[in-house]
Amino acid sequence: MNDTQHANGIWWSGLWSNNPGLVQLLGLCPLLAVTTNAVNGLGLAIATLLVLIITNTVISLLRHHIGRDIRIPLFVLIIASTVTVVELLMQAYFFSLSQRLGIFIPLIVTNCTLLARAEAFASRKPIWLSLQDGLSQGIGFGAVLLVMGAVRELLGHGTLFAQAETLLGPWAKNLTIQLWTEPSGLLLALLPPGAFLILAGLVAFSQWIKLHHQSDETEIKTE
Repeated sequence: MNDTQHANGIWWSGLWSNNPGLVQLLGLCPLLAVTTNAVNGLGLAIATLLVLIITNTVISLLRHHIGRDIRIPLFVLIIASTVTVVELLMQAYFFSLSQRLGIFIPLIVTNCTLLARAEAFASRKPIWLSLQDGLSQGIGFGAVLLVMGAVRELLGHGTLFAQAETLLGPWAKNLTIQLWTEPSGLLLALLPPGAFLILAGLVAFSQWIKLHHQSDETEIKTE
């Protein structure tokens, strides 16, 4: 397998076939708790993406100097240090959003996706491929966060990208879309049971697409 095919496989895995949120079902705590609106989901998605990129790159860079006996504690130390830096940056530049996300920013340390990618990929592959793996896994997980937040916000509040200015600045106030007034929304979508149901729907939909695609490929081969 050449480098181009390998890179394509990394992106396909992170964005679709091995998506952390839809296939591996990792990081469910923030996925279900934070995604009450699209901006919260996008904010946590960006933070997780940055942490994945940095930790994958650093671990890949140090992979020849990390002993097998201490690799897991060292991975956790690198992840925790990176999360601390990202959290401080969010408090400095996106204070309102960091207050809303609360404990779930530091809890990125416990996201199994990061440790899984560090152990399974970054500690074994060169920097360029590890960087792409961090990007693909982060974007794949972030897409699920954003879609979950958007669906729950639309159903629960009748809005989309409300309070976007907390992440993107004052100009983003104009991005808010109001479809109906909040009393008309579906309260269940904003509660934990609703989050589970929406995630289940997304997982089921992704599996249906995969099965449909496989059946189409089978029909083409048999013709």
